[in-house]
Amino acid sequence: MRSIVLLSGGLDSTVNLKMALKEGEVVLAITCDFGQRAGWAEIEASKRICEALQVKHQVVNLEWLSDITESALVSDQRPLPRIKMEHLDQAERTAASAKAVWVPNRNAVFVAVAAAFAESKGADMVIAGFNREEAANFPDNSAEFVEACNRLHQYSTMSRPGLHSFTIDMTKKDVVRLGMELEAPIDLCWSCYDGGDGPCWACESCQRFRRALTEAGQWEWYERKSGTGGAQEAASAGVEKEDEE
Repeated sequence: MRSIVLLSGGLDSTVNLKMALKEGEVVLAITCDFGQRAGWAEIEASKRICEALQVKHQVVNLEWLSDITESALVSDQRPLPRIKMEHLDQAERTAASAKAVWVPNRNAVFVAVAAAFAESKGADMVIAGFNREEAANFPDNSAEFVEACNRLHQYSTMSRPGLHSFTIDMTKKDVVRLGMELEAPIDLCWSCYDGGDGPCWACESCQRFRRALTEAGQWEWYERKSGTGGAQEAASAGVEKEDEE
């Protein structure tokens, strides 16, 4: 398998990159810059991850996506939704969070770009970091989305590269466990919706990452390895702030 990997610098895409290396050759990892608030942090994390794994990396400019949406994911004029860890399994709350950060057709655009790279570079597979947990609110993380993209590639490309995610049926906890088994550089990941000096530990993405690490028994390892001393206190402060709002 020769693959193009969509790499955001987050947990799921990092573990999928490591799996792609295990299963074959990674021709290129691409990070999409669509004007997101965490863009610089995601790009820097992706660069460090690719350096650690000795993978060629390229940033693709898709900033026009930020011009057609007022999503909190790209607009600093809209507050990022905060959520408690204990509310992550409450459909109404997570649906509201997902709606606030939704960018129209984003993942389909990413996959189309990656498929173009795959065809031009002779790769037969596009690898993306999807998971079952987030697919509940983000349909473009689902197995159905992957199947639909694969059908599209039968007509939108000549070489018909496939789309695959090794973690499509996993929870975030499962992804952490797989990543630890593979010795993926999870400590280098950036999973925050915001682009501050460090993770906010209050947005949904941070809380899911934190819960997954905690449930997999790897929170203390992550805190020590990543150098984010006091992350637990920061997380607690973020939750308290969410309570006040």
